[in-house]
Amino acid sequence: MKLVRNVVTATVAALCVGGALAQSGTSVKIAFIDPLSGPFANVGQNQLKSWQFVAERLSGAKNPAGVNFEVTGFDNKGSPQESLNSLKAAIDQGFRYVTQGNGSGAGLAISDAVSKHNARNPGKEVVYLNYAAVDPSMTNEKCDYWHFRLDADTSMKMEALTTFMKDQPNVKKVYLLNQNYSHGQQVAKYFKDGIARKRPDVKIVGDDLHPIGQVKDFAPYVAKIKQSGADTIVTGNWGADLTLFVKALNDAGLKLPMYTYYAQVTGTPTALAAGGGDSEVYVIAYGHANHTGEVAAISADFKKKFNDDYYTLATYNGINLMAAAIVKAKSSDPVKVAAALEGLTVKSFAGEVQMRKSDHQLQQSMFVTKWQKVDKKNPYSVENTGYTFAPVKQMDAFIASTPTSCQMKRPA
Repeated sequence: MKLVRNVVTATVAALCVGGALAQSGTSVKIAFIDPLSGPFANVGQNQLKSWQFVAERLSGAKNPAGVNFEVTGFDNKGSPQESLNSLKAAIDQGFRYVTQGNGSGAGLAISDAVSKHNARNPGKEVVYLNYAAVDPSMTNEKCDYWHFRLDADTSMKMEALTTFMKDQPNVKKVYLLNQNYSHGQQVAKYFKDGIARKRPDVKIVGDDLHPIGQVKDFAPYVAKIKQSGADTIVTGNWGADLTLFVKALNDAGLKLPMYTYYAQVTGTPTALAAGGGDSEVYVIAYGHANHTGEVAAISADFKKKFNDDYYTLATYNGINLMAAAIVKAKSSDPVKVAAALEGLTVKSFAGEVQMRKSDHQLQQSMFVTKWQKVDKKNPYSVENTGYTFAPVKQMDAFIASTPTSCQMKRPA
């Protein structure tokens, strides 16, 4: 009987391992659709390298499914229409997973197109991994079963940021400067809502929206900020629109505390350092430059290979979630993987993260970081400037978590 029990136990264990490794050696191809040319090309190229580097790093025996991840770039030039052309090209080439992040307009177009494609083409379904398009509508009224967001949305970040700002007594008069598209509009909206609840004494002394990727000289905006008497700037700008804004602030000698979403993104740290490095700048994000452990090793090796910063940590969570879902599904088929992703929890670089089933919004910790000189505790030199973004506040996932109005329609 003891021998029988041992044989049965060994058989069950073998079946479990066999299920987990059923896809071992399979290639999982991911199409990256984002700007690789135009004003935001430097950001897109960094993020394509980030996806490819992490995919290669965590392929094969380095992930529990044993699959090989491959990421190929498609240039959408930052345009929703070009995103649709890129999506069609990717699908025609056999890609069943797509990822995108730079621009919620492009993200919404991709999400809608993927949903329609899947409805019309059973057996050829595609999954959309959203790593940075943060329009809250994508996990609320415009949520879709095939869309999974790895970043925190605009409302989540602002909930965390205003929670931090309410305890900053020097914040009294705020100037809002944002890009004139969904994300920028929502940064302004959610800041006003959040600060009114938490610090009703704070005054909004300016609220400007400017064309995205078109302003070459932000001096007129800086002049307005100076004239307003603002003591604080809040901006959701990213890429060239933030880098050029910082340069204009430097040129005017205007040193105001600035609360941002994306000051760590390509080009902006160098501009901050060019201004003397003493600017008081904060970032709200799901990660930072000075994590330890595996993601720190990835960051160091990325720097050695590309002389560039690895800041899109959603790529790490994305690949790990994919691998875990493939193990759970015992398949790399997008239909089964999508089902497995719902409610899935994995260990990240900052504790556990969970893909919330109700709306496919990843629940994760948030960090407020501050621009400062590198030190022993925070040694990573951002863009080789001698400065870094050091964590000053970590908030558990529940603090930034926001409710959802998503009425998820799941396939039969």
